[in-house]
Amino acid sequence: MTSLNAGLVISRGTARHLVDRVVQAEQRGVGTVWTTVGGPTADPVTAYAAAAALTDRVVLGTAVTPTYPRHPITLASQAIAINDLAPGRFRLGIGTSHKPTIEGSYGIPMGKPHAHLREYLTILRGLLWDGASEFAGEYFTVNASLPETVAPPKLPILVSALRQNAFELAGELSDGAITWVTPVHHIVNTGIPALQAGADRAGRERPPVVAHVPVAFSTDRDAAREAFRAQFPVYPKLPFYAAMFAAAGLPATADGLWTEELIDSLLVFGTPAEIRTRLEDIRAQGIEELLISQVVVVDEASELEGLSQLIAE
Repeated sequence: MTSLNAGLVISRGTARHLVDRVVQAEQRGVGTVWTTVGGPTADPVTAYAAAAALTDRVVLGTAVTPTYPRHPITLASQAIAINDLAPGRFRLGIGTSHKPTIEGSYGIPMGKPHAHLREYLTILRGLLWDGASEFAGEYFTVNASLPETVAPPKLPILVSALRQNAFELAGELSDGAITWVTPVHHIVNTGIPALQAGADRAGRERPPVVAHVPVAFSTDRDAAREAFRAQFPVYPKLPFYAAMFAAAGLPATADGLWTEELIDSLLVFGTPAEIRTRLEDIRAQGIEELLISQVVVVDEASELEGLSQLIAE
C-alpha cells in the first residue's frame, strides 16, 4: 500500500484544543497537521509553539497565515521561534485572505493583493532563507537581517493559490502552492500548468501542489453534502472563490450558495476503502500532497479517529 502523503487539518478552537489535537494526531501516526489562521480567536501560530514543545515528529503547517495583519518581519520571527522548538518541522503557508475579512474586519485596504503577496513573499524568503532582506516596493520598505548568531532556518514557505496568477507566483518564488476548496480538475488543468510556467520563468524546478480535500467519513451522500454545507458556508459568497468556481465551470448559485455539482467536485465520502481509492485517484493526477479536512457527519470523535488512521496508513 502506497502512502497517501496526506496531512490533517486541525479545526480551529481554543489554543488548548489545537495543542491537544496536534498531540493526538502524532500519537495516531499522522505525519503532518495544518491549521487555518486569522481573526480574533486564539492565534494558531502562537499555539503551535506549545504544540512543538510537546511533540517530536509531527510536521506543523499553516494553511494559511494572512499577510495583511502581520508584518513579514514579525511573521519571520514567529517562524524562527517555532523552528527553534521543532527544527525542520514547520511549514509556513501564507495568503492574502479575503476582502470581507481584511477590509471589513481589520479595516486594512487590500489594494492589489497579488502585488502585495509578491512583495511579502520576497521579504519573508529573504529573511528565512538568506538571513536578510533589503526591499523597497509599493507596500513594504524593509531593511532587516538576522543576528549573526541566528542561522536562516530555510523552512518551506508555501502560497495560497486559487487562480492562474497565484499559481504562477507560487511556481516562481515559493516552495509550494496550497489550495482550499478548489475542484481537482481546476488544479490539474489550470493550476499545475501555471505553477510550471512560473517555475520555468524563474529557471527552477516546479514546487509541489498541496491540495485541500474535504472528507466525510460516511456513506450517506445527502448527509455528507449537508455537513459540508454547514462546515463551509461562506466560500461561494467570497469574490475570490466565486470567480475561481466560475472559472472552473462550476459557478455557485446567483445568491452565493453551493450547488450539488460543485460540492461533488470537492467532497470525498464513503467507506474507508472508497475514500482511500478516491484520494489515490486525486494524487495520481499529478498532485503531490493532500491537505484533508474532516467533514463531521454524525460523531466527530469516531470519524476523526477513522480519518486519522486512514491518513497515517
